[in-house]
Amino acid sequence: LCGVPEPPNLSYSSPLVLTGVLVLAGLVSIICFLRAGSYFQDPLFCVFVAFSFTSAVDLIVSLEEDGFVSGFAEVYVREGEPYLRTAHGIMICYWDGIVHYGLYLAMITAMSQRKSYRSLGLFWLGSLMMSIVVFLLGNLIGKYSSDISPAFLLNVPYILIPIWAGARLFQQPRALPCLTAEQVAEEQRKWLHQRPQDVALVLLLVLEAAFTFFRGMVILDCPADSCFEYIYQHEPYLRDPVAYPKVQMLLYLFYVLPFFCLCIYGLLRPGCSWVPDWSLVFAGAVAQAQFSHLGSSLHSRTPFPYQTPEDVWWSFLVTNVLYALGPQLLALRCLRRPAFFLPSAPASLGKKHQ
Repeated sequence: LCGVPEPPNLSYSSPLVLTGVLVLAGLVSIICFLRAGSYFQDPLFCVFVAFSFTSAVDLIVSLEEDGFVSGFAEVYVREGEPYLRTAHGIMICYWDGIVHYGLYLAMITAMSQRKSYRSLGLFWLGSLMMSIVVFLLGNLIGKYSSDISPAFLLNVPYILIPIWAGARLFQQPRALPCLTAEQVAEEQRKWLHQRPQDVALVLLLVLEAAFTFFRGMVILDCPADSCFEYIYQHEPYLRDPVAYPKVQMLLYLFYVLPFFCLCIYGLLRPGCSWVPDWSLVFAGAVAQAQFSHLGSSLHSRTPFPYQTPEDVWWSFLVTNVLYALGPQLLALRCLRRPAFFLPSAPASLGKKHQ
C-alpha cells in the first residue's frame, strides 16, 4: 500500500501504440487490396482514406473532451496523449475532424471523377503541416514535455507522409486558364493603380506583415510598453506555458512574414508563377493556425489568467479574423485571375485549349 505506483504512461502507452499501429496497418492493407482491382491508380488515394480515418477519430476526441460524447477515447487521451486535453489539442482535433475530413472527401471524389484536386491538395498540405509542426514542437518544449510517451511516435507519419504527398502535388500539372498570349500580356502591362483589388490586397498584406512582426516581438519579450500592454491586456494566451502560442508566433515571424513580403513583390512584378501555388499552401496554414489560436484563446480549458479578457473580445476577434482572411483572399485572387502571375511568354497557352 505504501509503494510508489507505476507511472500510467509506461503501463498503458505501449499497448496503445501497438493497437494504433495495428489498426492503421490493417486499414492501409484493406485499402491497398481494394485499390489493386479498382480504377484508382493515384497512391495519394490510400493516404487520404487512411488520414480520413484518423480525422474521424480526432473529431470523436474533441467532442468527448468538450463533453458532447463519452466513453470512446478517454483511456487513450489520458494515458497516451494527455496534451490533446489542452485547448489547443481540442481545437486541432476539431479542425482535423471537420475541415481536413471534408478535404479528404472532396479530393477522393475528384479522383473518382478523374478531376484535378491539386488546389485542394495544396491547401490541405499547408493546413496539415502547420497543425502538426506547432503541435509537436509545443509538446516538446511546453509544460507537457515530461508527459511524452511512446504514443507520441504515432504523430511521426503526419510529418513524413505530407512531405512526400506535397512533392507529388507540386509535380501534378496545373490547370491552365484558357487565355491567349495577348490577354496575358495586356494584364501584365497594368500598373498597380490600375488593379484596385490588388491595391487593397497589398495594403492588407502590409498591415498583416506589420502585425506579424509586432506579435513576434511580443513573444520574444520585447521591453517596449506597447508589447507589455498587448501580452497582458489583449492576448494573454501568448503567455500560456503550453508553448503552442509561442511556437505559432515564431513560425509566423520566421516563415509567414517573409512570405507576405514576397507576395507583395509578386503583386507588383508580373510573371511570378510561384505565387498561385504557394498562396494556397499558406492560405491553408494560416487558416488552421488562426482557428486554433482563436479557439484556444477563448476555450474554457485555457487557464483563466491566459484567456482573452471579455472587454477586448471584439477587437481580438476582428484582428485575428482579418489576419486569417488576407491569405485566403490572395489565394482566391490567384485562382480566379491568374493571368498576372503566368510566365511572360505563354505562347502555347492558347493552342493547348483549342
